[in-house]
Amino acid sequence: MWRNECPRCRKAKIYKEPLQLNKPFDMYDRCPACGLKLEPEPGYYFGAMFISYILSGWLFLLPTLFLVFYLDWSVEAAMGLIIVIAIITYLKFLRGSRSLWLHMNVPYDPEIAAKANTEKKID
Repeated sequence: MWRNECPRCRKAKIYKEPLQLNKPFDMYDRCPACGLKLEPEPGYYFGAMFISYILSGWLFLLPTLFLVFYLDWSVEAAMGLIIVIAIITYLKFLRGSRSLWLHMNVPYDPEIAAKANTEKKID
């Protein structure tokens, strides 16, 4: 999941590289190695939005509380730092949550992975 690879074969990337700011979700239609359809239906990645919200919420809340209550920073200073960190990590969270959602719904298949090693599926 962290490497943004296909969940079924784990041989090919699901995102087109390099990351472009005007197209952060530029994914392949199908996995280049095994042919898995990466967007099975319209709105499929709606659940990934909730994953992104939960992960970023907790990962930004805990450092903010630490800065304010333990290091005695002002709330404004702590929020300023967290906003800068959020801007820097925004696209990584979005891509990671989509990858996690896909990995939660599509199981790994060792037979397809072995087959993907021997032949490349051309789409």
